[in-house]
Formats: sequence, C-alpha cells, structure tokens
Amino acid sequence: MNVVELIKNSPSTAFSFEVLPPLKGNSIDKVFHTIDILREFEPKYINITSHRSELVYKETDSGLFRQVSEKSRPGSVAVAAAIQYKYHIPAVPHLICSGFTKRETEYALIDLNFLGITDLLLLRGDKAKHEARFTPTTDGHSHAIDLEEQVNRFNEGFFLDGSHMEVSQKFSYGVAGYPEKHEEAPNLETDLRHLKAKVDAGASYIVTQMFFDNDKYFDFVARCRAAGINVPIIPGLKPITNINQLSILPKVFHVDLPETLVEELEKCTTDAMVKEVGVEWCATQARELIAHGVPSIHFYSLNATESVRCVAATVY
Repeated sequence: MNVVELIKNSPSTAFSFEVLPPLKGNSIDKVFHTIDILREFEPKYINITSHRSELVYKETDSGLFRQVSEKSRPGSVAVAAAIQYKYHIPAVPHLICSGFTKRETEYALIDLNFLGITDLLLLRGDKAKHEARFTPTTDGHSHAIDLEEQVNRFNEGFFLDGSHMEVSQKFSYGVAGYPEKHEEAPNLETDLRHLKAKVDAGASYIVTQMFFDNDKYFDFVARCRAAGINVPIIPGLKPITNINQLSILPKVFHVDLPETLVEELEKCTTDAMVKEVGVEWCATQARELIAHGVPSIHFYSLNATESVRCVAATVY
C-alpha cells in the first residue's frame, strides 16, 4: 500500500516521523535508535531526508586552494532500504532537485524500484550554503514539479537514454506545502497556485512544513480546498527542545512562533524546562488536530526523538 492507502486504512489518526541519515563515518545505529524509541506508536511510514553535496575549498600541496564537492551524509536510498528491510515499515525517501543531476535522480529511481521502495517525497531542496539564492545543478531540475515529471516518465517506462521498457513497480509520491508560505513565494496566492500545479502533476498527498499555530494549518487547508486541491494534507509538527530554537526556527524554516508560546519559553531557565513547554505545546496542537479529523500527523524528530515520544504517548 502507498502512503495515502496506509493513512486511509488507519483506524485512527496515523502517525509518522522523519529521520536524518548519519554523518559520514558513522553507523546507522543512531537512526535505528530513533526508530526503536518511536515504533511503539505504529508509524505508518518513516521519511528519510536527503542532502546535497556542498562545495568546499581544499588546500593543495602547492598551497593553492581548489574547489571540491563533498557529501557529509549517505544517500536516502541506502537508509530507506536498511529501514524497510529491518523493520518492515514503509520507508519514504526524499528525492530533491538541489545538488542532483537528472541522471543521478534516474539512478536513484532505478535502485529504489529494484528494492521495492515505491513511495517518495519530492522536493526542490535548499540552496547550497555558498549560494545567495537557489541555483539548479547543471543538467538538474529547477523545481519539484520538474522532478515529478521525471518520475512520471519513469513510471511510463521512459529513460533518459531514450530507451523504453515496462517498469516493475510504479512510484507514488507526495510534495511539500507551506501554511505560512514558501520563503521565495511573492505571496500566498502564487504559492498556492504552484502547489496546485504539483498536485495536478500527480502528487497524491501534501505534507506541511512545521507550524506552531493550528489556525494557520486550518486556514491553509481551507484555501487549498477552495483552490480545488483535494488530496490529504498531512500536518507536520515539531516540539521545541532548546531555547536557541526561538531564533533558529523562524530564521531557518520561516515560521512564526505564537506570542503565547514565546512568553512561556522566555520564562524557562534551562533546556529541560524548554523541552517540557515544547512537549506540552506540541501535544496540545496534536490533540486539536486529531479532534478536527486530520488524516495523519507527521513529526519532525531531528534532535527531538524523546520529545516526540512524550507527545505521542499522550495523544496516541
């Protein structure tokens, strides 16, 4: 079953979460530890993030510097395979435009098809650290909808070398949505128009960027429905775990923190107190979302596994 079928067949609000591949040189044990902590809540699927290579400067023996491309984490294909075959929980790797050529994407699709991993989350991805704005990789994709087109063509059996053959299993995929608008969108209407185009191109569900005000999610869903977007819209939640996130989350993820939450966090004198407030706020969000009949809740568990466990224990 694909993600949408798993959600629809769940007797209650489905639970899922996201994991981060380990840094190079590290084993997958940390990923497995996160799953071991959270699998008691019967996740319907597990997302695996993907990361681009970054350009860095390395000093040569001559004292000059040369630019090289380095990747700090393994690809999502290998991690997804390890998870799915160890836990028998559907794995949903991210495929991104950023830092990847069309041919590299096709290689990933070939590997995933061979492994029987057919659920994907398709994203444009972040700009490179050295870039002021997103620049597509040479012979890569500029937007998630371009990535969708490549997956659609693959599903039809068309490959970049011009060959054609029947593929054994077809991919289904979701895309990202932004209740508070994508950072590069000039306005909410334009952002919504691009999201509808992604759904019309074949996305079977939407998972949202994290948000801390449920009204923004409810308004986002209402605007999507009014625009004719009728696929499941899965809310993404993240419990705050340390005081630095008061400034980091708005800067990195372009989200607003409600003043009531900020006031409670500013009273905290330790990260333990912050974590407690974060769990309580996230659990309150989850309860309200469940009461409104959301199909699923997706948790961003990076550096927050224990907090996600605490939230899940109170609402699932």
